Amino acid sequence: MTIDELTGNFEFLGDWEERFAYLIELGKKLPPLDESEMVEENRVHGCQATVWLRMLPRNGEPPAFEIRADADAFIVKGLIAVLLLVYSGRTAEQILATDCTGTFARLGLDKHLSPTRRNGLHSMVSRIQALAAETVALNA
Repeated sequence: MTIDELTGNFEFLGDWEERFAYLIELGKKLPPLDESEMVEENRVHGCQATVWLRMLPRNGEPPAFEIRADADAFIVKGLIAVLLLVYSGRTAEQILATDCTGTFARLGLDKHLSPTRRNGLHSMVSRIQALAAETVALNA
């Protein structure tokens, strides 16, 4: 699925109760992290839910990253699914150049998430960007 397809699905659903149910369904389809990945080093701070996130390089030059993440709240898992559409499969440079604010606005997440969920979403984005920045700095 692409962000454009997700946006179309959101528009088709109409009301936010249906959209949140759809986000929850997307989150339920995420592959779970192994318990060995659910460690403090992979924890995203600033989220109301407990969230773990890893970025794994794929072969290639420059390497693209597979992002793996999990949470203990279904709606947060749905937000993770959106973030994976935005960032997974991209290089560190592409991740840093991606402004997801517009994507969140297109989906209406900027207006319809509670302040704590919005903060958690931004914490996850910050974590992804920090990991990408570390990769760029190591390769400089």
